[in-house]
Amino acid sequence: MTTDTRALASDLSLAVVRLTRHLRGRRVDAQVSLTQLSALATLARDGAMTPGNLAAREKVQPPSMTRVIASLVDLGLVERAAHPTDGRQIIVTLSDAGHALIADETHAREAWMNERLSGLDEDQLKTLRDAVGIITAIVADSE
Repeated sequence: MTTDTRALASDLSLAVVRLTRHLRGRRVDAQVSLTQLSALATLARDGAMTPGNLAAREKVQPPSMTRVIASLVDLGLVERAAHPTDGRQIIVTLSDAGHALIADETHAREAWMNERLSGLDEDQLKTLRDAVGIITAIVADSE
């Protein structure tokens, strides 16, 4: 790895951490933890699934996900239902309140990003579009 590539890796990592911090800062009335929010977002994106599948997608151990799901059930954000073919399993789905929370969180982040992006010129926007594609590919390759 060249010195330029190492410097880019460092700069990119720091920029992503700072961007993430700003996006998290949009969560003024955070009803759930970031771990809980991530699980909700996965259910919103990928649909109903077993706790084991959710744990695998979130890259956490099943007992940890069991605790997260229990807390989300207590908050009324997810619902548990019997698995249609395996009596030993359950299926977890977002409740209406869970969908609403995800929509509110998404709106807050997107409003902040839209405000920031509105001040950029077309060349900068194109560069960011290209970067999003590259970053998405990097992450997909590691999964």
